[in-house]
Amino acid sequence: MGTIKTLNKWANAHTYYPLDAVRVALGVFLFIKGIHFMSNTQILMDLFTPIQNLAGGMITVHYVAPAHFIGGMLIAFGLLTRWAIIAQLPILIGAIMINFVGEMHVGNLVVATATLMVCIFFIFYGSGKHSADYYFKMQQ
Repeated sequence: MGTIKTLNKWANAHTYYPLDAVRVALGVFLFIKGIHFMSNTQILMDLFTPIQNLAGGMITVHYVAPAHFIGGMLIAFGLLTRWAIIAQLPILIGAIMINFVGEMHVGNLVVATATLMVCIFFIFYGSGKHSADYYFKMQQ
């Protein structure tokens, strides 16, 4: 717990509007991806064709869209940002690995890798000073 407080103090002392804009953009991107997967389930099923015979394939399909949808909303508002990003990590790692198991799509690989890197940054940085987490912490 002390490490998280130390990271939060550092992040609050070094907060900048562009980093908050990147966090909001990440959340909006994941939210839109969640909506895209919810409205086009066949695209999501096509992505999972290389691993459809593995155990838990259908569970994975039902986890991806709601996790992007809800997690993107939480990240955009800066509410429970680290927890929402931790929920995104298995999806993003799977998105990178699917390119090597199935057909390689360089564009999807680049987007998934960039999103993973930004998520890893925000796990350490946190939600920042201009977020719902900071607002609720100051209300206590």
